[in-house]
Amino acid sequence: MVKKFILALALLATAVACNSSHTYKKAEDAQDAGREFIRASLDGNYEKASFYLYADSTNKMMFVKWKKDYDNLPEEEKQKYKDAEIMPIDIHPVNDSITSYTYANSYKKDTTTIRVVKVNGEWMVDLKEILYHKR
Repeated sequence: MVKKFILALALLATAVACNSSHTYKKAEDAQDAGREFIRASLDGNYEKASFYLYADSTNKMMFVKWKKDYDNLPEEEKQKYKDAEIMPIDIHPVNDSITSYTYANSYKKDTTTIRVVKVNGEWMVDLKEILYHKR
């Protein structure tokens, strides 16, 4: 009976591991994290974008709105975002754990600034910088 239980747990663990969501490569640096987040966002791949998001409460709220806005776009416009290229404008370190990343995309020329922060040794996107640049 105990052997069957252990076998069942092992099979369940294997099934969960095989069916888990995609695994994404950790960002090597701030520019990598910013680029991966932006590309995933333009592509509408919000599972991947969330992997690179610094998940505090404000960022989570902003991310939900960002995704909802994207989901409400017509399919033709979504395709234009998917086809768009990232146009970096200014990427510079603020200090050893914060990098400012200003960019536009080739579809919409609007300039956006995000921060990429190093948290527990991992580079992640902090969307709150958008709030400061809209004032």
